[in-house]
Amino acid sequence: MDLHTIETVVRPKKRSELPAWADGDACLGGGTWLFSEPQVGTRRLVDLAALEWTPHAIDAHGLTLAATCTIAQLDRLELPSGWNAAPLVGQCCRALLGSFKIWNVATVGGNICLALPAGPMIALATALDATCTIWSPNGAERTVSILDFVLAPQRNALAPGEILRSLSMPAAALARRTAFRRVSLSPNGRSGALLIGTRGADGAFALTVTASVKRPLRLAFEGLPGRAELVRALDDAVPEALYHDDVHGRPDWRRHMTRHFAEEIRGSLDAAPSPGAAS
Repeated sequence: MDLHTIETVVRPKKRSELPAWADGDACLGGGTWLFSEPQVGTRRLVDLAALEWTPHAIDAHGLTLAATCTIAQLDRLELPSGWNAAPLVGQCCRALLGSFKIWNVATVGGNICLALPAGPMIALATALDATCTIWSPNGAERTVSILDFVLAPQRNALAPGEILRSLSMPAAALARRTAFRRVSLSPNGRSGALLIGTRGADGAFALTVTASVKRPLRLAFEGLPGRAELVRALDDAVPEALYHDDVHGRPDWRRHMTRHFAEEIRGSLDAAPSPGAAS
């Protein structure tokens, strides 16, 4: 970002102090992406950290994360022992490669709003059935599922002036067993494919596909599918044009790794339950 273009930084202490949205505005969370490259036309920053939202909350209904919760705060969070998906949180945090400085400022909401295919917070939220709470500029709020929030690379469902306030993940989703797989072209590279499988006590199985595709996908089954059934479901859900193509991986490689990881995850969750474990 060219700091010479920034005319104002607004630091609201409460919702009523949020300014009316105008062309040239940008919300500032951690700023790890916003300050990493030129933001042509940005004139005013709205610093959401000044609102001092509580980073996270745990209750009988599940886990709620403020959009301004940092990756470091999320990684340090201790979850109830009955939530078998707890290891998945750390796995997704570590998929966001960066120094401790980055971890301490990068936010969950920022990673999701940026809507990059490789965003690991998108993968976590999708696997755990997250619902997004959005503040509208007229004082109302609305909720959408994470699958309806992330639309395409760097495109989300926020209208001008809307703000992602929080994400809610239900306790039922956090109680499921999980399996995590990720690959990149280099040890410190951006994810080329990131897949998560979940399985509930009732045997229901779901497969989350991110990074290899342009937007997050979640395939749900009443029970564990066979190998051929899972491949057919993937082919039906992911047409060739939906596989992402950039310097971090060609579509044919991403398709191959997606299929490979899907089968590994299916096999992993076919095993007998191991309380509190993720693979």
